[in-house]
Amino acid sequence: MTPNAPLVEPGPQLTDEQRARYSRHLLLPEIGEVGQRRLLAARVLVVGAGGLGSPALLYLAAAGFGTIGVVDDDVVDASNLQRQIAHGTPDVGRAKVDSAAEAVRRLNPGVVVRTHRERLTATNALDLVRGYDLVLDGSDTFATRYLVNDACSLVGVPWVWGAVLRFDGHVSVFHAGHGPTYRDLFPTAPPPGTVPGCGEAGVLGGVCGAVASTMVTEAVKVVTGAGRSLLGRILVHDALAMTWRELPLRPDPRREPVTGLDTLPAVQARALIATVGGAAPLVVDVREPVEHADSAIPGSLNVPLAGVLADPGILPPGPLVLHCERGTRSAQALSAVLATGRTDVVHLEGGVVAWRAAGGPVVGTANAL
Repeated sequence: MTPNAPLVEPGPQLTDEQRARYSRHLLLPEIGEVGQRRLLAARVLVVGAGGLGSPALLYLAAAGFGTIGVVDDDVVDASNLQRQIAHGTPDVGRAKVDSAAEAVRRLNPGVVVRTHRERLTATNALDLVRGYDLVLDGSDTFATRYLVNDACSLVGVPWVWGAVLRFDGHVSVFHAGHGPTYRDLFPTAPPPGTVPGCGEAGVLGGVCGAVASTMVTEAVKVVTGAGRSLLGRILVHDALAMTWRELPLRPDPRREPVTGLDTLPAVQARALIATVGGAAPLVVDVREPVEHADSAIPGSLNVPLAGVLADPGILPPGPLVLHCERGTRSAQALSAVLATGRTDVVHLEGGVVAWRAAGGPVVGTANAL
């Protein structure tokens, strides 16, 4: 087994309080006191405080990562509580970064928590990543994963990837220049709407915990140099069969190097809105009328989600592109429409937020159905 080179230099000598808190780490020869000092000196950024980011943040804090950043622009919803264990019932409606930061500080007051209440975009990704030694990506969209990959590649920072859906999970480590990257695994993103998300297909909360804890274990190994990391390997978890299997991954010598940040949501969205099934589609906004009036994609029709869920037949015939603010509600609408047998409907991953962040035009309108 080839060891990793430690990512971070050791910090100051441990205090008596730190020796007591991290005593079980100190008993491990692969970590020991020097390894714990590396963890305390490490700065890790967690992208997303949701199904993966939420449990990962708690394990990172417990392990003694000295500085933990969390980037997320969402608020806690009641549907999150089944798996996002950093948040509780009183946190519903609260910013996820604030709720998560409070949970981290409560668990380990010695950790420095940095909150970034914003969506990761091509505009801010490089600046955010530059402030950290390692990134853990707990996002749930292909657009964000490519953005994390490309920002980390440009800055030279390794990152740990995790993904979950239903009873399945995947984990790997990517580090440009040292091994394969996410673009070697997925050279191109699937068209928006073709891969269901957790909001459509569901996810078992325990699978999120299993994958998140594996991600944190990889983070500990990368920082301390313990063991052999998942760089060059994909770990695949099937909770129904209760199996873990390993798939090798090598860099693709034909892959173009990353030279800038790709505004993937806009590229996908414009292509999607240009053609669906060979015909010009109608863009349908499933947000509430007040949201639509504030910022609508030009030419879009407003049909609120509640109406679609009550009667998917309310939508007009012909190719449709459904969208909402961030993609969650449009995914629900898409699932309801596809259940009727329609095949000419997709949804816009990332919603109007991703569209606007990438420079897509919006207008104010009162075009409601």
